[in-house]
Amino acid sequence: MTAPRAWWARIPAPAVDAVVVAVAVVDVLLNLEGTGPVERAMAAVACAALAARRRFPLPVFLLALPASLVLDIVFAPFAALFTLAERSRDRRLLVVCAVLFAVASAAPWPPADLSSRERTWTLVYFFYTLATAAAPVLLGQLVQARRDLARRLTEIEEAREHERLLHSQAVLARERAQLAREMHDVVSHQVSLIAVQAGALQVAAADPGCRDAARTIRSLSVDTLDELRHMVTLLRASGGRSTELTPQPTLADLYRLVTTSGIDAELSGELPPEVGTTAQRAVYRTVQEALTNVRKHAPGASATVRLWHTADRTAFGVTITNTPPTRPSLPLPGSHQGLIGLRERADLLDATLAAGPTAGGGYEVHLRIPGRSD
Repeated sequence: MTAPRAWWARIPAPAVDAVVVAVAVVDVLLNLEGTGPVERAMAAVACAALAARRRFPLPVFLLALPASLVLDIVFAPFAALFTLAERSRDRRLLVVCAVLFAVASAAPWPPADLSSRERTWTLVYFFYTLATAAAPVLLGQLVQARRDLARRLTEIEEAREHERLLHSQAVLARERAQLAREMHDVVSHQVSLIAVQAGALQVAAADPGCRDAARTIRSLSVDTLDELRHMVTLLRASGGRSTELTPQPTLADLYRLVTTSGIDAELSGELPPEVGTTAQRAVYRTVQEALTNVRKHAPGASATVRLWHTADRTAFGVTITNTPPTRPSLPLPGSHQGLIGLRERADLLDATLAAGPTAGGGYEVHLRIPGRSD
């Protein structure tokens, strides 16, 4: 957010230039006594040139030097020297201009032979004027540095605002990716179970009304899964890899997941007690997705969920294996997002996920996680 400008910075530039010219004219008028037309012309040129000092600072300063030589004036050359110092970054040029002003102010006019005493006072006056000329030079450089600093601060603030925007977009993308994964892992898990159970009821029910109701439930569930697939695809397209941002199930919920899966499943084995929560969630979601796929694509099959770890605990994981189906599967839509989400979770842990058919006609999902993963 840009800071409000000071009151003097809001004064129009032409008004400031008019005031500068007016003050220079007053300074000249106070020193015109005993001067001729040449001196007056030089003074008029110096005052008039100040109106263009912003666009041509060096020529305006050079035009003010003759007036400094013939008249005892300071405002016009000081104003021109200040503007030059404010706009120029050549410090050697500023030093030369300050010396020229000191020479013009200290040199006698009209030129005459100088006595030893007069030469001494001229030299003293030269150094005095040179020291005085340092004031507008330093003030102009200070204004220039302040302007550069303000510009730099504005650039830094704009860069920070851009970084905040990028960060918020990255957070939004991660949240959308997580939402897509959780929608598939949780909502799809439940809806597909409804569709399977409704299909089974449709086949087994003897009452026509019950079969019609089961058919309606199955049809609505299939439509819901199809809409869910489109939503997950859209969310995943605008998201990216993500770490978990909200509390998720862990191994403590794994037994309930297996026993309420609606299939003949058995849980065996254990994981090391030091397994982190992120790895626990990856194991849980892998089991959940695998059991969901068994219900959808292998009706009547049984499954085994085996937790394992190596003897030296450098790796651990889970293996889910199911037997071949005993009856034809119902035609449920598949979004193919389940294994994508599982592989994304595995990548976050530097883990490996393998899935494929077994020699006996079943299917196996194998997750291997390095022992120090969190």
